Amino acid sequence: MNRRHFIRAAGAAAAVSWLPWPALAAPARGERRLLVLVELKGGNDGFNTLVPYADAEYYRLRPGIAIAREQVLPLDDRAGLHPELRPLLALWQANELALVQNVSYPQPNLSHFRSIEIWDTASSSSEYLNAGWLTRSFGAAPLPAGSAADGVVVGGAELGPLGGAASRAVTLVNPEQFLRQSRLAMPANATAANPALAHVLRVEQAVSGAAARLRADRSFSTVFPNGAFGNAVRTAAQVAAANAGVPVIKLALNGFDTHVGQLARQARLLRDLAEGLVALKSALVELGQWDSTLVMTYAEFGRRPQQNQSGGTDHGSASVHFVTGGRVRGGLYGEAPDFTRLDGTGNVQHAVDFRALYATVLERWWGLEAAGVLRGRHAPVELIRA
Repeated sequence: MNRRHFIRAAGAAAAVSWLPWPALAAPARGERRLLVLVELKGGNDGFNTLVPYADAEYYRLRPGIAIAREQVLPLDDRAGLHPELRPLLALWQANELALVQNVSYPQPNLSHFRSIEIWDTASSSSEYLNAGWLTRSFGAAPLPAGSAADGVVVGGAELGPLGGAASRAVTLVNPEQFLRQSRLAMPANATAANPALAHVLRVEQAVSGAAARLRADRSFSTVFPNGAFGNAVRTAAQVAAANAGVPVIKLALNGFDTHVGQLARQARLLRDLAEGLVALKSALVELGQWDSTLVMTYAEFGRRPQQNQSGGTDHGSASVHFVTGGRVRGGLYGEAPDFTRLDGTGNVQHAVDFRALYATVLERWWGLEAAGVLRGRHAPVELIRA
């Protein structure tokens, strides 16, 4: 493989700007804290995820796809989980699962491409930023020197919130292939007089070093689910086991754009999500890292309250998102959706700005200043225990 092809394949494997890191403001007790982001690609339907089973308007708007009241897993006297999320009940009962309702942003964009760009960069609907919110965060308060990478993206090449020219993220589209490619990189003592070539060599050396440090080959007693998402969770657990100081792992579960035949499709996806999250907890408990890990879902948008004519739902705005971890204060957060006050596009009014979740990560999880990164003050959601 020549140098040009290696760079194309590997970063894909690593971004081209690798900078030294001064110290990061550490949480209490000096521990390292991990963030695991799970992107629900396509826009998950929050109303059939956290089901408002006591709301007659929900059933009126969805005569063919609403989750029957007797199938809902009640969390309180008004709302409950989709039946395929049953594995998450153990997290709920342990008070380690928070569900944040009605998450969106003002003037939501219903284009997949543009809306996920807004979520990735933490911009307003009218702003165009060229760096992800995590990349900007690490630029403002860099992580400790010697960490293998800013973050690891498992199972895809989209850096998302880790994107931007200054990113130090590694993508593991195929972890085994990445490790094989890394061994083809130039040796650590390779040099070049030409500045451009020297830069390429530095990138290759960084890729090789990151791969070596991210390879744990840890054996788990945890049984990981079959399928793409289960494999991604297994890889995430291996990255965590490597103890390379990586602060972020990003996973993705694809297929939530449920315009047609939503019931069966979303059920399968939610089952994959629930089984994957439970396996991730089990692996992190084995590693002694559950209390130092925060897991959070996100997506470009939700779905409309009213079903369409194809047994599905079209692009909407607000949705529900999961936050779990050993230090999460479980419960329902945000206001329940009001189906009697839909906007001009047929969507509910959002109650929680998505940037409040990011402020929660930055301020409550990592102890960082959030207002500059998020370009304004967003009050954190108080769901993390001290």
